[in-house]
Amino acid sequence: MDTLFLLAVLTVVVVLLFDYTNGFHDAANIVATVIASRAMTPAQAVLIVGVFEFLGPLLGGTAVANTIGKFVSLDEVAPVLSLSILLCGLLGAIVWNLLTWYFGIPSSSSHALVGGLVGAVVVAVGSDHVAWGMAELLQGRLTGIVKVLAALLLSPLIGFWAGFLIHRLLSGLLRAAKPAANSRLRYIQFFTAAGLAFSHGANDAQKSMGILTLVLLLGGFIPHFEVPFWVMLACATAITLGILSGGWRIVRTLGFAIYRVRPLHALGSQLTSASVILAASALGAPVSTTHVVATSIMGIGASERPRAVRWAKAKDIATTWIVTIPGAALFAIQAYALVNLFLGAKP
Repeated sequence: MDTLFLLAVLTVVVVLLFDYTNGFHDAANIVATVIASRAMTPAQAVLIVGVFEFLGPLLGGTAVANTIGKFVSLDEVAPVLSLSILLCGLLGAIVWNLLTWYFGIPSSSSHALVGGLVGAVVVAVGSDHVAWGMAELLQGRLTGIVKVLAALLLSPLIGFWAGFLIHRLLSGLLRAAKPAANSRLRYIQFFTAAGLAFSHGANDAQKSMGILTLVLLLGGFIPHFEVPFWVMLACATAITLGILSGGWRIVRTLGFAIYRVRPLHALGSQLTSASVILAASALGAPVSTTHVVATSIMGIGASERPRAVRWAKAKDIATTWIVTIPGAALFAIQAYALVNLFLGAKP
């Protein structure tokens, strides 16, 4: 077998491994509020989330995959080198995901993927091969890295204020409700948690779908950028297996360390997060579920009792968001140095 084929197979495996770690890392984002509010047992949460997580990539379209698959331009790069670059970018993102999971920090897998890929591309073939999107922005169009970063930066702000407003709305509607209403709020979360899982699969798995399709294109296995059904199925399976494995270390951070989550808060957070992520998916905008869930909880807390929000913990999370892109880029650069040494590939 030639080097290109073996490298393509290895890169496909690593894409699916990233997809798995994405699900593994983000599992807590989806189940944290339902568990913290005691709406479901962990077993119930895993069952419902797993089913709808799998359906998300299959039914959610490919708009996000198209965005992710086109923010780096490697068409004019030798196939072996281009696949090496993708491989190293993914390795950088995977290492970052595992490190932040180990320390229980809810960082963004999306930021890690962007940082890893940009770092590997820039160090290997230069910044000209990154579709920055600045020229298009001056023409009033969002594309490339500008579109990706705009989505990743704006979605937490939208999550915060949407959570703030939804909590005010729900609180007003339930102002005269008795404590027994909590049981109904817990029951409704079976539906909202399913919606959040579906939206996560529809957005996050598409990132891996886009990269995997790019691998096939650069390797010469498909004639143009179009996501095959088997790629959707493979990525849906990988991210669902990651969700089922569950990075439970982060549940405590999102469910308890930012604000004390009760049934009403959990319902509001799930409604907010699912709505924001689904809307972003329809627009082809990759967003971070971690960011949206965390900021929705902050917004809900700020709406009810701002002083009870643990802003110091929120600051720690925000700091992690800021360092994720350069951190993943650094790991990707180190991976490129090793792979380049092993393959003897030259830019």
